[in-house]
Amino acid sequence: MIASVSQSAAGIGVCDLVRLKAPCVRPRIAPVHAVSAIKNLDLTLSTRKPLYLASPEQSGFGLLHRDGTLSAIRPRGHDFKCEAYEADRSEVPEISPEQARSTSAQRVKIGVYFATWWALNVVFNIYNKKVLNAFPYPWLTSTLSLAAGSLIMLISWATRIAEAPKTDFNFWKALAPVAVAHTIGHVAATVSMSKVAVSFTHIIKSGEPAFSVLVSRFLLGETFPVPVYLSLVPIIGGCALAAVTELNFNMIGFMGAMISNLAFVFRNIFSKRGMKGLSVSGMNYYACLSILSLVILTPFAIAVEGPQVWAAGWQTALSQIGPNFVWWVAAQSVFYHLYNQVSYMSLDEISPLTFSIGNTMKRISVIVSSIIIFRTPVQPVNALGAAIAILGTFIYSQAKL
Repeated sequence: MIASVSQSAAGIGVCDLVRLKAPCVRPRIAPVHAVSAIKNLDLTLSTRKPLYLASPEQSGFGLLHRDGTLSAIRPRGHDFKCEAYEADRSEVPEISPEQARSTSAQRVKIGVYFATWWALNVVFNIYNKKVLNAFPYPWLTSTLSLAAGSLIMLISWATRIAEAPKTDFNFWKALAPVAVAHTIGHVAATVSMSKVAVSFTHIIKSGEPAFSVLVSRFLLGETFPVPVYLSLVPIIGGCALAAVTELNFNMIGFMGAMISNLAFVFRNIFSKRGMKGLSVSGMNYYACLSILSLVILTPFAIAVEGPQVWAAGWQTALSQIGPNFVWWVAAQSVFYHLYNQVSYMSLDEISPLTFSIGNTMKRISVIVSSIIIFRTPVQPVNALGAAIAILGTFIYSQAKL
């Protein structure tokens, strides 16, 4: 135990605390009575804030005066330095019951965010795949998803259920490249799911960290620790193994997932650079992003597919599915906005590392649930590739810390 002795009523002289490297010339000091002979001596043992004496080069000695101050005596021909400092961790802070309850409440809140995020994402992917199976027009499906979210937020702002963000021209200017990348990524992912199984799309999308590192390294000149580069090996290898062994492989579906990965990487880069210093909550940020993406996407959706194709496809879907098809479309549109909104809101409460781990777990829940619900045939080698890719994603999130 490290302790210090504080003295209040008597002065004690101490000589030659530490041996000198060179001969020491002793100064004349008045004799000091033995400690036991001093009356009314008040010694207090303290372990709360120990004081340390340091002599970096030459050793010497010090005197403790009656007023409690410490002075150094310098021997002739030798430099002496005496310092005192408090131990940094000599006191352990006590946590009040209020702080403990606040911490517990915060953990419960984050847990609710994660559970809601994963559940909404699973429900969205299920209804989205049902809609695309009956109505294979991903451009319109993507447009309806953004339109539903934009309408929900406009109504929330108008009725003051949610506080409208304070934006200006510079905000929308900075948001524009983010919205372009978000639009491309959203449409590409929907195109992918219209051609292949939901599980396969999400296995390929688990390779997004590899795109992030490669783009940041070769286009932005950023460098990463060696463990980050090593984590890309299982990610790329797992995705490749899953793609090669996929029973219902489709090149359009595969390329759609790859383009989505690349687009979302640029979305994150543009968001970090352009939106820095702009104070908008996560919920309102995603709402503004949805509105601007809807404006960008609508003319392209009309040009690529068109109202005539949509009308014919809608009638075919209604005749085959019935009125439930309308519910599927509404559900996939609303749940798309809700799960993204919750994910952006959770970013206000947790660190990016925790978010990336949560995103990895989300993909696992989507892959497993979609395989069970749609009874997707999976080979053992294909499942092994998916597991390796997801494990690599988790390792990447840890290595990047």
